[in-house]
Amino acid sequence: MKVGVLTSSRADYGIYLPLLNRLKKEKSIELEIIAFGTHLKENFGLTISLIKKDEYKIIHEIDTLLEGDSPLDISLSYAKTIELFARFWNLNKYDWVFCLGDRFEMAAAVNASIPFQVNLAHIHAGETTLGAIDNVYRHQISLASKLHFASLRENELKIHELLGENNSTEKIGSLSLLNLQSIDLLTIEEFYTKWDIDLNLPTILVSVHPETVAITRNVEYAIEVRKALKDLSNDFQIVITLPNADTNGSIYRSLFLELNAENQAIKLIENFGTQSYFTCMKYSRILLGNTSSGIIEAATFNKFVINLGNRQGGRIAPKNVIHSPFEHQNILKLVEQYIHSDYTDENPYLQKDSIDKILKRLQIN
Repeated sequence: MKVGVLTSSRADYGIYLPLLNRLKKEKSIELEIIAFGTHLKENFGLTISLIKKDEYKIIHEIDTLLEGDSPLDISLSYAKTIELFARFWNLNKYDWVFCLGDRFEMAAAVNASIPFQVNLAHIHAGETTLGAIDNVYRHQISLASKLHFASLRENELKIHELLGENNSTEKIGSLSLLNLQSIDLLTIEEFYTKWDIDLNLPTILVSVHPETVAITRNVEYAIEVRKALKDLSNDFQIVITLPNADTNGSIYRSLFLELNAENQAIKLIENFGTQSYFTCMKYSRILLGNTSSGIIEAATFNKFVINLGNRQGGRIAPKNVIHSPFEHQNILKLVEQYIHSDYTDENPYLQKDSIDKILKRLQIN
């Protein structure tokens, strides 16, 4: 069986890893990686290099992303992705192709496949993020897919509503949590050697992305984030993972670069990779931002998360996720309230038989 895996960013590649490692071991599988989007861009860490280190036999590289993050730039990148993938699907045939999540690049690659009737399997289908236009892209991907893997039962039911049928879905939790079973996290000393960041210091892990529905308010939101981080840096080390390619993402990138230049307590990372990101999460006191990793993964590390704004609105969140508007005084209040506490309940996104369920659906075992 020939299986392709679409990956457009550091985020989805990290989630895929447990599945990819299993597929490598299946003698009946001919596995090909299809890398595009930010993987091919130096200003986003040129993460294709990480994929190459994992030694896949075939890696397709498709340079789809244009410079800029205005609505016009994003739309033109979408169009370029469709054009390049139309040519790719015309020349490459698969029994199954995995797609994941809700990125605009992923939706473009998927939409280009529709006339070629590619058999798509969509991971993290059925979720909701009201503050991001990714919500639309995710459902586009689901409508084009033949199989749908949902993280929670509630998301599985949303797919049923969207498609009008329930034979194509399977609840598998989140694959990203299975990384913890196979990846040895770094010690504090190893992390310091690799990144020159001392996690012995009280640390806040920050990951803030633009709201791509209310795009006109991102400048206002960025100012509030700046105020909060500047105040927090008086007492804590701030480790910031830079935003991915999104509409208005440069607003936050510029803000973080300015803060970094002004304050040695603020550290910037373009791409941690899965091992280092989870290591930083493990040793940080609290998470702050609006990323899905706060919703899905932080509970496993017993961390509370201050989730900002509406980007993740509608996504089902464990009780460790504390919601806050982009208002710096409220952010400071919540950080003070939760930073010395541990979350002790289970993570609803963890399901240990995820990969077996996927392979069974693909009739691989």
